[in-house]
Amino acid sequence: MAASAGPNIGVVVLPQQRWAEAAARWRAVEQMGFAHAWTYDHLAWQSLADEPWFATVPTLTAAALVTERIRLGTWVASPNYRHPVPFAKDLMSLDDVSGGRFLLGVGAGGSGWDAAVLGVEAPSPGARVRRLEEFVQLLDLLLTQPSTTWRGEWFSAVEARMVPGSVERPRMPFVVAANGPKGIAVAARRGDAWATTGAPASSDGADDQDAWWRGVAGLVGRFEDAAGEAGRDPVAMGRYLNLDSGAVFSLSSADAFADAVGRAAELGFTDVVTHWPREAGIYAGDVRVLEAIAPNA
Repeated sequence: MAASAGPNIGVVVLPQQRWAEAAARWRAVEQMGFAHAWTYDHLAWQSLADEPWFATVPTLTAAALVTERIRLGTWVASPNYRHPVPFAKDLMSLDDVSGGRFLLGVGAGGSGWDAAVLGVEAPSPGARVRRLEEFVQLLDLLLTQPSTTWRGEWFSAVEARMVPGSVERPRMPFVVAANGPKGIAVAARRGDAWATTGAPASSDGADDQDAWWRGVAGLVGRFEDAAGEAGRDPVAMGRYLNLDSGAVFSLSSADAFADAVGRAAELGFTDVVTHWPREAGIYAGDVRVLEAIAPNA
């Protein structure tokens, strides 16, 4: 069954398969009619840290070459192991290869694998938020002008060239992910859209899923207040929700997905994101459910 009218639907394709297999998944997401497709921007991730895991930028570049319409993005990039100057050059190139279809999902970065991989001490939560704002601010400058010189607390740029600039003008949209109040304030000030995973669920019970949705509703209110304080119209900003951060995988059934999308719509989300089902472990499910809820089903 096709999903009813409501938020745009996106699919995360984790970068775990060799390209000979992964290419078909990216094509399929487009052919099924989804609005956007994403991959995680990590070097290793949680319970999958010892499993195959490929790099983000080459994966998205390849995905751009095997698709034509669908938006492609990072869910989500962070400053944990990236510097804005070389990353902006990557983003400009991804935007070019995709013909202006790129979306930058960006967040503060957690305290997991990516935070420690370079051998430096992970910053405190408050410092991560300050670093995020600087990261986004400098990326914005780099992607909207041919040469940038800038110095901040975390990053610097000296005559950093970005020529010829983005296909999409003035640059690709920034979807800033945040759950805490300070991060949400950054999203409201600096983002074109806000993304959230809600608060983490504690177990797989239905009551915990309801609690997760109540938490999401609270974050929506916080975002709307922050946008107003920043002089932004929250209604005019995109809102992205990861449906799979609660206690129930959104693709556990077509009915579960329809319920999740309906709840997201009621909270004003313009876009929702699910995950291509895996065979086991996190996001385990049946790809036939994804096919059943596809817009082109």
